[in-house]
Amino acid sequence: MLRIAKEGLYCDAGDFFIDPWRGVDRALITHGHSDHARSGSKSYLCSVDSVPVLQARLGKNIAVHGMGYGETRTIGDVLVSFHPAGHVLGSAQIRLERGGEVWVVSGDYKVENDGVSGVFEPVSCHTFITESTFGLPVYKWRPQAEIVGSIHRWWAENQRAGRASVLFTYALGKAQRLLSTLDEGQGPIAVHGAVSKLLPAYESAGIGFPALMDVGRRVERDAARQAILIAPPSSENTPWMRKFGPINTAFASGWMRVRGGRRRGSYGEGFAISDHVAVVELHDPQRFNTMSWPMGDDMHRAVTYLYEYCMVQAVVWQAAI
Repeated sequence: MLRIAKEGLYCDAGDFFIDPWRGVDRALITHGHSDHARSGSKSYLCSVDSVPVLQARLGKNIAVHGMGYGETRTIGDVLVSFHPAGHVLGSAQIRLERGGEVWVVSGDYKVENDGVSGVFEPVSCHTFITESTFGLPVYKWRPQAEIVGSIHRWWAENQRAGRASVLFTYALGKAQRLLSTLDEGQGPIAVHGAVSKLLPAYESAGIGFPALMDVGRRVERDAARQAILIAPPSSENTPWMRKFGPINTAFASGWMRVRGGRRRGSYGEGFAISDHVAVVELHDPQRFNTMSWPMGDDMHRAVTYLYEYCMVQAVVWQAAI
């Protein structure tokens, strides 16, 4: 059904690419992160909620069309549909059906419901091509509520010390996920412009956020010392950051599961929270079975595909599951 071409995953029967690495005529997009949604394609097809995300990132004038989850469309000889992946707003698994055979491309996904990214939907298929960003056994995630509690305690410690809390994380997905959990009763909350420009896409999907502190040209220092700021790592050591006075930094990412990640970034704290599936969920068929994963005996093969390295890593499920 799919093969690897120089532009990315290609479907001959439908004449389209999935998350291509360069511009193509027709691109089916799993979600709006820049390693999956790239500029230069003539047309884009994605989930409805991904449309404003792609427009914010790739430009308002791109030719993009959205499909509702579960809606079907025939492209060439292939029946295509998008299904919730739970990674970020609008993220989707792409289901392909042809001649009675079904393949699913996961894109990036997670199975924990974070409250803003939709709920991952297991999709019955014969072949499942999955991400494996965190494919090593060391990567295991604590429940979101525990991490959020740790963030609030870290914020309170910084408030007592009279310094702003700067939480670095990715501008799309993780930033909105964490922003939605912050308690505005604890203190002022602010976000970087790279985060704020994506908030309307979430709000149009009915997702609310706490009130935000104005961080225009001038910031009141006493308020800043009590505030928590969500910003992308690229904003570190910029003039924008210096306006807040004394700060303590942290990074929220799955990479913080390994101590070296925090040391290399010189962060004061690291919170291991990921928008990707964890290893115990990725490689343990029994765990999928407990989730009522509807592949069952009909699934005759599943391949772990490393999008980042463009190679097949391993066959991880067989018909015996």
